[in-house]
Amino acid sequence: MKKILFKDLIILENDNVIVINKPPNVSSLDERSGEGESIIRMAKAYLPDAQLCHRLDKETSGCLLIAKNEATYRHISIEFEHRRVLKTYHAIVDGLHEFNHLEVDLPIGEGQKGLMKIDFGTGKEAVTYFNSIRYFKHYTLVECKPITGRTHQIRVHLATQRAIIANDLLYGGKRPLLSRLKKRYNLGKFEEEEQSIIRRFALHAFALKINNIDGTLIDVSAEYPKDFGVFVKLLEKHDA
Repeated sequence: MKKILFKDLIILENDNVIVINKPPNVSSLDERSGEGESIIRMAKAYLPDAQLCHRLDKETSGCLLIAKNEATYRHISIEFEHRRVLKTYHAIVDGLHEFNHLEVDLPIGEGQKGLMKIDFGTGKEAVTYFNSIRYFKHYTLVECKPITGRTHQIRVHLATQRAIIANDLLYGGKRPLLSRLKKRYNLGKFEEEEQSIIRRFALHAFALKINNIDGTLIDVSAEYPKDFGVFVKLLEKHDA
């Protein structure tokens, strides 16, 4: 596997912040086992004072904001606290769903075995807006705008709408298989079992907008990584 170079992930850098396009299957923080690469370790090797301003799930790709100094970190923390950060995600969900600025306002709390759940008793406020942006025969590409930042928020809120993210097995999602889309599909010569089109849940942090400490506006978007982009192209070709 090709080594990931932090400088190749950067999509914006100025005196105060770095924004990267986080690759899928790389943890934001060091894992408890201490194994594997992490974004924070890579960032601190690039700049010792670097601090992550938020996190993305290990499998989620896309925009991740990093402060280059303590003053910027404090400023951005306040922006997040006061919900002045606009985050936009793209998700490929199973089934056809027509969302037109749908607001899901349901509290989220901890469940069992790493799951989060809707919890009206002790759960924390969670609000997400959803818009369908592309329709296929078996899938929908959905724009997700979380107002709050709860763990697994988008995944849990989509599940309440029976719009589970493709390959999100933790929340009951299905493996996306090419045989479902392509009529004359045959296993490869050396394949014993069909592999998923995408081998993680299909969620990408597409865009980020926030006021920088110097008063300028940070407004960036992150290209789809290869696996997400290939999934979309296969849907365009075989599931349109």
